[in-house]
Amino acid sequence: MKKFQAAASMLFLFISFLSFAQGGPGNKVKITGKVIDQDTKQPLEFATVTIQTTDNNTVNGGLTDVNGQYNLEVAPGTYNIKFDFISFKTVTIPSKEINSDTNLGVTPMAPDATLLQEVEIVAERSTVEIKLDKKVYNVGQDMIVKGGTVSDVLDNVPSVSVDVEGNVSLRGNESVTILIDGRPSSLAGANVADILRMLPADSVDKVEVITNPSARYDAEGGGGIINIVLKKGKAQGFNGSVTATTGDPANHGLMANLNYRSENFNLFSNLAYNYRKSPGNSKTDSEYYDEDGNTTSFVNERRENTRERKGFNGTFGFEWFLDETTTWTNSMSVRKSSGDNPTDTYYYNYRPDGSFDYTRYRFNGEDEEDENFQFSTNFIKKFNEDGHELRIDGSFAKNTDDENARINDIIIGSLDPENDNSYERTFNKENENRSLVQADYVLPFGEGSQFEAGYRGSFTDLTTDSGAEELTGGVWNVNSNFTNLLEYKEKVNAFYTQYGSKLGKFSYLLGLRWEDSNIDVNLLNKGEFNNKKYNNFFPSAFLAYEFSETSNASISYSRRINRPRGRWINPFSSLASNINIFTGNPDLNPAMTNSFDIGYLKRWTTLTFNTSAYLNITDDSYQFVRRESGEFVTQEVNGVETSIPVILTTPINLAKEYRFGFEFTLNYNPYRWWRINGNFNFFRNQTDGDYTYTNYLGEVVTQNFDNTAYSWFTRVNSKINLPWKIDWQVNGMYMAPQNNAQGRTKDFISANTAISKDILKDKATITLNVSDIFNSRKRRMYTNLPQVDSYSEMQWRVRQVTLSFTYRFNMKKNDRQREQRGQQDNGGDDEYMGG
Repeated sequence: MKKFQAAASMLFLFISFLSFAQGGPGNKVKITGKVIDQDTKQPLEFATVTIQTTDNNTVNGGLTDVNGQYNLEVAPGTYNIKFDFISFKTVTIPSKEINSDTNLGVTPMAPDATLLQEVEIVAERSTVEIKLDKKVYNVGQDMIVKGGTVSDVLDNVPSVSVDVEGNVSLRGNESVTILIDGRPSSLAGANVADILRMLPADSVDKVEVITNPSARYDAEGGGGIINIVLKKGKAQGFNGSVTATTGDPANHGLMANLNYRSENFNLFSNLAYNYRKSPGNSKTDSEYYDEDGNTTSFVNERRENTRERKGFNGTFGFEWFLDETTTWTNSMSVRKSSGDNPTDTYYYNYRPDGSFDYTRYRFNGEDEEDENFQFSTNFIKKFNEDGHELRIDGSFAKNTDDENARINDIIIGSLDPENDNSYERTFNKENENRSLVQADYVLPFGEGSQFEAGYRGSFTDLTTDSGAEELTGGVWNVNSNFTNLLEYKEKVNAFYTQYGSKLGKFSYLLGLRWEDSNIDVNLLNKGEFNNKKYNNFFPSAFLAYEFSETSNASISYSRRINRPRGRWINPFSSLASNINIFTGNPDLNPAMTNSFDIGYLKRWTTLTFNTSAYLNITDDSYQFVRRESGEFVTQEVNGVETSIPVILTTPINLAKEYRFGFEFTLNYNPYRWWRINGNFNFFRNQTDGDYTYTNYLGEVVTQNFDNTAYSWFTRVNSKINLPWKIDWQVNGMYMAPQNNAQGRTKDFISANTAISKDILKDKATITLNVSDIFNSRKRRMYTNLPQVDSYSEMQWRVRQVTLSFTYRFNMKKNDRQREQRGQQDNGGDDEYMGG
């Protein structure tokens, strides 16, 4: 009964606020102030402020904003002022005389331990929170990704899409910076897609999408920033959760989030072990031409691979509350994984007239060992409760990645296997050391004004040793075309400052960032040394206008940079296919982007609408090009010799790229038991530039890459609370086709679903989900070159069915809301992205 009364009271208060928010006619005075959590000193968003007469008649009320601030109007008089927030003790200021504009200052609210044990949350926190400067995706409420990976999480985030190879794009733009707990987390040299697939989804607390970052944030990433915030418990005492997972194809894992918090310190940890198989497949049908455009042959390539991986992730942290204003946090994370990826590829060869010629089988047995260690430290000093503070951060990481492959190339039915068959092996070993030091200072002054300044130093040292060998006459000989020793050193020092203020309903934020980059890209085995040294200014400006408490608009500008790293600059990757090869470009230059954004947000009782239009203008943008290498794979089958050209795919700098688009996001709650959110993004991408190279005949070839492409994608997610504590969630995504300068990518549609039930008095939850219900998530594309026309399909992972069981101790399912609120005072929120 108490639970029902609490819920009914909160609902009644909310309705009362809507009824009285407009107030009556006559002279008005303003009541302003700020509400914070007494323990964490963090602002309380959505706290309710009620203005009542001395005989307890409500005359006005409202909710605090993201900074815990409120601004209400009443007629002059004497009032009782109440502050309420779920799970916190009510605070009342009795008989306050208000005759002129009054600032009540900071009101601290203390958690109500008794209420925490017996109150039920009236409504679950929305899965997607929409704010003007970013979107926050709360993973804890999403069943679709249970038992999955961080890559699965990102594929459910508004404005974000993940292709079948794991490449992440924001609004269709792959020039995006991905952070973990606000830090690069040793992503510079490693394959980002592999790391995201290694981390379990259950370790993620939320994902922050920042489409147009201010000067406070790192300037890296022309398309914006995606920050993945990992879980760290904040509830008092010892608490946590354990999750066990199994699935088909193999997806077995065990994960624990453990936390102990007292008045003086907080211990947190995240431990996970998983074993997964991700079988995938691809096909490429190619028609080859001679110089006169006559067909010389057909090759149909069919590939199947397993991708078997097992890994361990562990994070341990200690948060020490030195006093009420000073916190020092240290954490250590360890990640180890190993995997095998046996790949079977069949090449079906046909003569120019279409008749069958022969079949070639290529086996690529790949194994990989990864180890990562990272130590992070964070010091916070708060000088007062108004946001005056100093933050100092340090992060030091070491990463090793050792990958080897054995390749057998066999002509099926060959009469001379000794000459027709070949055997190769490759290796790729990466060693990376990365350090990050930064400091951020925030000084609020006056009413609604704030000054910020900071420094950030990022230092990376990466060595990649790649090689290939061929077996000839029983001896392994080095293949110099695919052997190199790459050294990448990056030193980036940055300083920034910004100032913001609010004038009535108008607010602005102006900032300037300066970054000095010193980068060495050296091919040590060839004696080629390339130093790129440059420094740049990155201005930003944000303007916003609040029409009312439920609607506002904004316009923003920022300048961004995208530095090439990792696979983009490494000349050699793998020889899984020896006729379609990807090779990096060590001479790539950074791309510079000017980003403009106009946004509007409107809230109704059951609906939130957010829309924006954006324009990105990029100089020296990257474009993947395909061309003939001048090399040929020559096969002599039963005395008949055939040659197939080797096609290279490589990134280059193009002159200019214009990306324009608009998107809108809807959050709709038609009923308390049903939530729907949808996202639609339309964009136009125009590239202007030419690519000139000399082909194997010594001819100078110029390819014109002027191209204008239109495309769009949409995503819809629905969650329904059924009787008997059963939840059902389903989502779908459609990606429209898109043209490029060398072909066309076809559309695809995919859908996922999940159902869960709370058991054991809500201490546990069992979830069953199906990813890619229709097994339709494939990249399909046409490529048209003078030497070859091809059609390809690629499916990274087939349909996945996963069953997971989560048990919580000393915390309820919905205690996650308070835990997420407390997250703001610990490592892992956007404060780490400053400097």
